Amino acid sequence: MIVHIVFWKLHEQGLNGKSRQENAAEMQRLFAELKPKIPGLLRCEIHTDILHTPDSVDVVLYSEFESMAALDAYQPHPEHKKIIEFLKDVRYERRVVDYEV
Repeated sequence: MIVHIVFWKLHEQGLNGKSRQENAAEMQRLFAELKPKIPGLLRCEIHTDILHTPDSVDVVLYSEFESMAALDAYQPHPEHKKIIEFLKDVRYERRVVDYEV
């Protein structure tokens, strides 16, 4: 199994004119819709930070894939690409870690 974790920091106001909180909520909605559409995606959770410290990120995605092939197929998937396009306007930093368990 492959674990894929992504952290984002969001602009206070995205280029789409919405607030950080509104964009975080939209990210939650978009990722929640992914699981039934992506073959091999076993788990997909997205959460927002509650402490808002200087070291905090705004949003985290925790996902599990049945294999590296499933993660590789996810990256160019059209539904994932839609989210990437949305994120271009709302995030200014992204960090990712992938590991096998």
